[in-house]
Amino acid sequence: MRIPAHSVCTAVRDDIVAGVYERGSRLTEEVLARRYGVSRVPVREALRTLEAEGFVVTRRHAGACVAEPTEQEAADLLEMRMLLEPLGAARAAQRRTEAHLKVLRGLVRLGQERARRGGSEDLRSLGGWFHETLAQASGSPSLTSMLTQLRHKIAWMYTVEAPASPTESWTEHGAIVDAVARGDAERARALTTLHAERATGAHRLRFSGAAERVRTSQQAVNMSGQRH
Repeated sequence: MRIPAHSVCTAVRDDIVAGVYERGSRLTEEVLARRYGVSRVPVREALRTLEAEGFVVTRRHAGACVAEPTEQEAADLLEMRMLLEPLGAARAAQRRTEAHLKVLRGLVRLGQERARRGGSEDLRSLGGWFHETLAQASGSPSLTSMLTQLRHKIAWMYTVEAPASPTESWTEHGAIVDAVARGDAERARALTTLHAERATGAHRLRFSGAAERVRTSQQAVNMSGQRH
């Protein structure tokens, strides 16, 4: 696989999210450089970025490794998203452009059509595109970046069950777009909060057993320290 040097970070992140690299596994510059067909310099830069994002940790005697987040850290991500997505929707109601509205309305039409026909994989990707566009419509690059990073990490840590009623889910998307189009920031915020709360219930942690072992191990270390 040969990719542009500036795309190494995205490629490694995508492979971590997809489970190509297991949690706790080593990420050596030499192996990654060979896999992606680049020199070790962009690999080194990518690992620094991914460490800042929380996907990678550096361990003594092991070097860069895939992070092993706890259940609490995973739960915190969902809570942060529930706070930030409504904020993004409220700002989108104040700052969106006609181009944003055109894309959002097109996605809602397509999502509603696909929901009637079935096809969860298409709906999942359309939903991601919808929320990415809504974040971009906020006019805040820093907020958009934070939400994008949250989506990547949530996709890494959780599996998401298909909604019981995909048509209803896309009706909610449509209502959010209507509020954004009218410039009604408070309604956009409220509708997005309800939508995020319902979506959160469909998330299932991928690594609950591993996280439990990590937490138990940490407790044992703490208890040992107390005894001494």
